[in-house]
Amino acid sequence: MEDSRVATERIAADPDIYSAEDPHYPDDWQSETTSIGSSIYRGLIENGRRYQNLRHEDYLIPSDDQMFEAYEAGHLVALVLESDRQNPLFRAPVHDPKQILDVGTGKGIWAIDVADMFPNATVRGVDLFPPPVSWMPPNCVLEVDDVLQEWTWREPFDLIHMRIMIGSFDPAEWDRVYKQCYDKLQPGGWLEQLEASPCIECDDGTLPADNILQSWGPNIFACGEAAGRECDVIDTMHETIRKAGFVDVHDKTYKWPIGPWARDQRYKEAGTVNFHHWMSGMEGWCMWLLTKFGSPEPWTKDEVLVYVAKLRKELKNPRFHIYQRARRVWARKPFPDEIERSAEIKEESTEKPDVSAEKQ
Repeated sequence: MEDSRVATERIAADPDIYSAEDPHYPDDWQSETTSIGSSIYRGLIENGRRYQNLRHEDYLIPSDDQMFEAYEAGHLVALVLESDRQNPLFRAPVHDPKQILDVGTGKGIWAIDVADMFPNATVRGVDLFPPPVSWMPPNCVLEVDDVLQEWTWREPFDLIHMRIMIGSFDPAEWDRVYKQCYDKLQPGGWLEQLEASPCIECDDGTLPADNILQSWGPNIFACGEAAGRECDVIDTMHETIRKAGFVDVHDKTYKWPIGPWARDQRYKEAGTVNFHHWMSGMEGWCMWLLTKFGSPEPWTKDEVLVYVAKLRKELKNPRFHIYQRARRVWARKPFPDEIERSAEIKEESTEKPDVSAEKQ
């Protein structure tokens, strides 16, 4: 016998789904001819945030307007702290590029800026979600694709760029991405990656040891490890890039102030922008991680929102001289003769007898 209550119960609406009255929500979802493209553009809504749905695995960073705002602020922080250079966009010695790839392009700002700087180059930006841009230079192409799949671009690249990819891949996936970068660069081409640490740091003791801001980094690291997406790429990428076969591996570290507390004008400007970077980004950076892998058990959406509100309140304290570490690594794909010489040296070293052992 059927339970009559099933037919009379009201189905509760998910308050996290964009409502039909939301002018930003596409109205073609109910159409039989809805394109795959528009489905990708809508993404998946969870805990009030929109995530990509191209890759079947969950992705910890949202793809929505609030996160794109954070991406833009992060881009500006990097530019301010390289503003003393003629080219503040990258440090790899690439002067007349023809093909450039921006992996994890986000809003596409870096790719657009580089396309403006090098009008004779073709600049491609690729990500799992369509960037919300209405105009771009004619030599800039923004694509939706999964870089863990086979790369089908025909022309080799002079420069491949990545930025703020923390938590994007597990260790095996990172190895695959670096290998694909290596394979798709022309000999002598460069890979450059910029990452920022999730830890909030302080050098002068102005941030108390028991302040809630001290919990942010450990929470992110613990959740990332539980998810299999370690968030320590800032500390591991140099060695992983070198092991992938790259040479001339360069490394530059930064301190990105959070807030306008620094005396130096450039750091003050960077800190002001980075404050907005954190204010707009924190909820998205931790929502997926804490609601899936929070300790001692997964957090609720409301618990995350309360936590982020407390963090934002403390970030506004001008007495805290806080910052995050950032690191830029750039490395070159060797030329064929370099690879041959390296192989010869390695072979000679293995064939050479161990004289010290014979003497013993």
